[in-house]
Amino acid sequence: MRSLTFKLLLAFIAVSLTVALLGAAMIHYTTQREFAELALNNAQRTFINRALTYYQLNGSWQGFNRAFFQQLAPQQQLQNPPPNQPQQPSLPPDPQNPAYIFMLADADGKIVVQVKPYRTGETLPADVLAEGTPIYLEGQLIGTVITSGNAPSLAPREQQYLESANLALFYASLGALAVAIFMSLLLTNSLTRPLRELTQAMRITARGEFGHQAVVRSKDEIGQLAQDFNQMSAELARLNEQRKQMTADIAHDLRSPLTVISGYVESMHDGVLKPTPERLKAIQDEVRHLERLVEDLRTLSLADAGELSLNLAPVAPDGLLEQVYAAYHHAAERVGMALTIQSESELPHIQVDPDRMMQVLGNLVGNAIRHTPRGGMVSVQSAVHHPSSIIFTVADTGPGIPVKDLPRIFDRFYRGDDSRQSSRESGLGLAIAKSIVEAHGGRISVESKIGEGTTFGIVLPVLSA
Repeated sequence: MRSLTFKLLLAFIAVSLTVALLGAAMIHYTTQREFAELALNNAQRTFINRALTYYQLNGSWQGFNRAFFQQLAPQQQLQNPPPNQPQQPSLPPDPQNPAYIFMLADADGKIVVQVKPYRTGETLPADVLAEGTPIYLEGQLIGTVITSGNAPSLAPREQQYLESANLALFYASLGALAVAIFMSLLLTNSLTRPLRELTQAMRITARGEFGHQAVVRSKDEIGQLAQDFNQMSAELARLNEQRKQMTADIAHDLRSPLTVISGYVESMHDGVLKPTPERLKAIQDEVRHLERLVEDLRTLSLADAGELSLNLAPVAPDGLLEQVYAAYHHAAERVGMALTIQSESELPHIQVDPDRMMQVLGNLVGNAIRHTPRGGMVSVQSAVHHPSSIIFTVADTGPGIPVKDLPRIFDRFYRGDDSRQSSRESGLGLAIAKSIVEAHGGRISVESKIGEGTTFGIVLPVLSA
């Protein structure tokens, strides 16, 4: 299998070679064409000057045909003399020779110097005369020169110059190709090096070594890819640590009640303790704690798999608040704090699972009651958040949550302070609340200030008309 480096290098060389060949061919063609046009223009200018001089001396075109060719033929013989032969006086050349490319007509359009297929004495059509170059003497038209279209051959010096230019162009193309290959090597290496490093980092991550970071060498798409990989790798490392911590927390939360249950059962089995109602109740409490933990884990697993069942129904926000108040105001009174509810009038209904939303609000209110000192207050409110959503807020006047704990408050098994670490809370309540809210298409957030309290906000979409 060919490497990406080889493919890129081959592509760059192919492009460079194609551009060099096309450029050389275009320059060669343009140079040849320009030289041909230059030679044609020079020949035409020479022809017109000779014709104009003859007319000025003779006052007419009479005899110009023979005189012109008599003058031109010796020049050609001098340019291309026959080898080993003495120069002979020339006769009028054949006007059909392709070396003679100009045709001359007088002021009336009659041919003075012929070029095939026309003959001397014929009158040229108007459209042919229109394409020619008129000759004026003292403002009066005396004739017209028409080019047959065959360019004259180049002089030896001109031909030599073209050959030198073509040779220089060839060497320049070779030099440009060599530079292009060198630059292609540099560019290919600059493109493939970060990709090789990123591939190596991916292989390290695939071996389970999460958190490995690739070197970001640029700010282009490849650099952005490396940054995205680094972010993914860091997130994988965080999730892996969270998974390990969650496994340890689950083991701890399962071990504690199992140890209590096992101790009671073994002691009763050995006759050390009698199965009194109090001891059986303690065992039952631990069993219920295990059941709650297992149910919480099941709820989270269903939410992760997108299989959390919701029995949606139109619900009035103030109705949910009244259920929360009925369920928790006695618990608040027992610990000496006030629980209040407040709802804006005529709030639109929301499409939710009432039991699940009661689970979310109950978790937030229960946490607030547990962590708010005696004499404090917990308030639950509902209000319009946006024309298409409403917001529930659960606020307390407790000690607040430290800033360092806020980003992880919804993580599973996360307990921010020592009091929560020693309590029988599983650390899954807020994670479950977040999963349920998001399953309803909403979002949950938290704000807190030390010494002032904590406020949780739940935004839910309203029921569509």
